[in-house]
Amino acid sequence: MSYLIRVMLPDAPGQLGSLAQAFGSVGGNIQSVDIVETSPNDTVMDDIVVTLPPGRMADELITAANTVPGVIVDSIRPFAGRVDRRGQIEMLARVAASSHNQARALEELVKVIPASMTASWAIILRSGPPVSRVAASQAAPSDDGTAPELIDVDHARILHPDSEDWIPESWSVLESTLVATPLRSTDMTMIVARVGGPDFLASEVEHLGALGSIVGELVRPKA
Repeated sequence: MSYLIRVMLPDAPGQLGSLAQAFGSVGGNIQSVDIVETSPNDTVMDDIVVTLPPGRMADELITAANTVPGVIVDSIRPFAGRVDRRGQIEMLARVAASSHNQARALEELVKVIPASMTASWAIILRSGPPVSRVAASQAAPSDDGTAPELIDVDHARILHPDSEDWIPESWSVLESTLVATPLRSTDMTMIVARVGGPDFLASEVEHLGALGSIVGELVRPKA
């Protein structure tokens, strides 16, 4: 079983090695590491995918991580695959190659975004009226006709289902956290969700906004 564990640790030589040793003590094997955010207080937030052999529990990874001085576990959840934000570069190349076929280009986008953003699903909507779904990743909520009447997103930001009535209930089940970005120069918006968290950090929202700007320019209708 593979898990995505988000940890904060001191930004100092040997810290990641010590954490890897701690995971190894319970049979954990690191598959990938991604630096999500660096802080001015000499700490980093890392997303680490770790596999455990059969019979081992996720709690053992938390216990192991807590034996390393200065390490704080932010969250842990099951996760298939590896964190590979470099895959976004390949995705952008495929989007550019398919830009003459907008539908195909957007399908390439939603296939890559969930794994590369350590998320669960992605949906692209076109503003209305009426609002319509134009692309969705495999694990996205089904298109059951509950698309919002409007899309209240004019910049990359975290969505708040508890206070924003336009967000469909199906998007926020199982304590999902949501972020959205416009695709610049188009009438489309991309929504990305993590089922069960963790929350999106400010650096991740900024990153998604940059992707939205690039992809929007690639797929916008040409004059």
